[in-house]
Amino acid sequence: MTNQTVTRQAIPTARRMSRRDISVKTPPAAPAAALYRTIWRWHFYAGLFVLPFILILSVTGAIYLFKPQTDRWEERAWQGLPMTAAVGPDRQLAAAIAAHPGARFTYYRLPRDRGDAAMIHLILADGEPRDVYVSPRGAVVGSIIPGTRISETVSHIHGTLLLGQWGDWLVELAASWTIVMMLTGLYLWWPRPFRAAGTLWPRLSLRGRPLLKDLHRVTGFWIAGLVLVTLASGLPWAGVWGGAFAWARGELGWVKGPQNWKVGAAAEHGGHDHAAMMARPAPAVAPTLPLSAFVARAQAEHMAFPVAIIPPGAPQRFGPPNGPDWMVKSEAQNRWLNRRVSYDAASGIETGRSGFADLHVVDRVVNTGIAWHEGQLFGVANQIVGVLTALSLIAVSLLGAVMWLHRRPAGTLGAPPAATGPQPRWPLAALALLAILLPLFGASVLVVVLLDRVLLRSFRWMRRPA
Repeated sequence: MTNQTVTRQAIPTARRMSRRDISVKTPPAAPAAALYRTIWRWHFYAGLFVLPFILILSVTGAIYLFKPQTDRWEERAWQGLPMTAAVGPDRQLAAAIAAHPGARFTYYRLPRDRGDAAMIHLILADGEPRDVYVSPRGAVVGSIIPGTRISETVSHIHGTLLLGQWGDWLVELAASWTIVMMLTGLYLWWPRPFRAAGTLWPRLSLRGRPLLKDLHRVTGFWIAGLVLVTLASGLPWAGVWGGAFAWARGELGWVKGPQNWKVGAAAEHGGHDHAAMMARPAPAVAPTLPLSAFVARAQAEHMAFPVAIIPPGAPQRFGPPNGPDWMVKSEAQNRWLNRRVSYDAASGIETGRSGFADLHVVDRVVNTGIAWHEGQLFGVANQIVGVLTALSLIAVSLLGAVMWLHRRPAGTLGAPPAATGPQPRWPLAALALLAILLPLFGASVLVVVLLDRVLLRSFRWMRRPA
């Protein structure tokens, strides 16, 4: 039988085979190649899912890094005011209350610079929070509803996508899958064999998709550590992960003072829990020295801006309401600079003080991560690194999307083909560990497996490999 005859007889047989048979009966791969293909497949699905979230969270996160500058810009009309005939803090407080009858005083913020208006935070009679600005001369010059600040709006988008609890879960899920994307990307990045060109720096002599692949790999490697630290430092705010961590923190005795970050949909970077503030009635106030006495003590402490002077019984940003003493505390975003000093209300005698070093070691680690995440651990340098990390992550994600669109055949999903043959067991153990450490990721893995095993096999256009 000639080769031509064999070929002609084989054609009808091949035609009788279903598309499913063709797609499933792929040659078995060596264990290393099968593992590579499996991890590539997970990297693909992770990247496909997180791409829109990366764009939103990177942009909003980069903007929020500049919260101090943004807040300062919003208050520009109340800075550098005349100091002639200046009045004391008590007169300023009286002016703020007079402008908003029935309001409750919750704290006084020291002016940052000479000539700046003092900010007096009130809860109005209708329960609405308000930041009231009073000039050195004692005139009310303006006010802001805290939730309408640029930084608060950006924070709300960044934390919940404006979708409340569902948005909080989506953000946490996206963060978890981005961690998986980065870890699988590092595995795929590792050269076999090692070559510096195309691994540590891109080969700019290339053109087309090979150049895009080099840029994707190299940039992803250099930012991987920064991205993973940024993602991990944001998890304490997340609803599921943060709630589980808060529970473990209490059960394991990692507690030394109240937790000074919020968890879930209510957790806005630097925001106050206004709902809790409004729900609490004003406490009965014992005889106390005037506000000016404690403002003077606060000024002598030279704390990092912003510095809040909190009266007895007033709600706080974190933890329970203030006790019977007056409290002076720095709420700087660089948590290393946070300090608080309490004073007896009647005598003004110091009753206690604490700082960053007094926190439990776990809380110190978490607060250091939060300061880094918010771009305030090392000031402007931290902000610049944060912006570059966000922009690089966007670039890497878009490069991956462009390569996918170029690679996939028209009318198909273009997912990497499923691996066949034996594979090492350690990736399954790593997947189980990640599912435990990232609960929402673990739950979503079950959904992904269901989609991959059931739905993708039901739709020909989705299951055809690239």
